[in-house]
Amino acid sequence: MMRTDDYEEEDWADDDLPSDDDDDSTILCPYCKLPIHEETVRCPHCEQYISREDAPAPAKPWWMLLAVAVCLYVIYRVWIVGR
Repeated sequence: MMRTDDYEEEDWADDDLPSDDDDDSTILCPYCKLPIHEETVRCPHCEQYISREDAPAPAKPWWMLLAVAVCLYVIYRVWIVGR
């Protein structure tokens, strides 16, 4: 029986050793600075979108919707009802 100590480093082929050159290349997240996959859309750590074009459109503020509703009501009252 051979022990693992009997093997020398020369017996290992370069293909058998793990390489630093993996297909999973990583970059640092611009927000939390943790490593993420290069092709990811959203950071799994801080959950921020990496690019602006991938991020969903921000919701309109409630006060803007209220202002539009009030303007439409005023136009209705003045032009349609006449009061």
